[in-house]
Amino acid sequence: MTNEKITIRTARPEDTAELLKIYEYYVKNTAITFEYEVPSLQEFRSRIENTLKKYPYLIAEADGKIAGYAYASAFHPRAAYQWDAEASIYLRNDMHRMGLGRKLYERLEEILKKMNIINLYACIAYTQHQDDPYLTNNSPHFHEHMGFEKAGHFHNSGYKFGRWYDMTFMEKKLSKTPEKVKAVIPFPELKDF
Repeated sequence: MTNEKITIRTARPEDTAELLKIYEYYVKNTAITFEYEVPSLQEFRSRIENTLKKYPYLIAEADGKIAGYAYASAFHPRAAYQWDAEASIYLRNDMHRMGLGRKLYERLEEILKKMNIINLYACIAYTQHQDDPYLTNNSPHFHEHMGFEKAGHFHNSGYKFGRWYDMTFMEKKLSKTPEKVKAVIPFPELKDF
């Protein structure tokens, strides 16, 4: 960890260009995302705005500069899944191994607990190749370190850069499974965030 001051805050629409620049690297150079084309600025802005209608979309700043982001989204649209969320995280390519991912996930999990989300999932690209130039298996290791456990594995489920990639699903219980659930509180309705 460097001496940089790290702050976590909620994303704003005016952050779109910087966040898209971070994401663009992953679309063009990695199999971390299975998206082939970089979304337009307007499309990406819409994604942020739509996410913030219900879920947190967080930014990590290092010395006042955007260094990465994480957000939650619906795991599945059917009503019975509303106590589940899926987490996504992207860091600036030159800002890894600084504790940013941990700080983002800790804050994301704290908020999701307040929203009454019980299960958090991560859908992670996985390579069977030791020397893959587009993907390492660092993300599953990071998630394990954050308390996630492997829940499933799909073989050859994504095709990018002329090769097949697996998909591994990981899960984390944010709280004990209750017999009676509390209503999910949308992120904009939380009072202390």
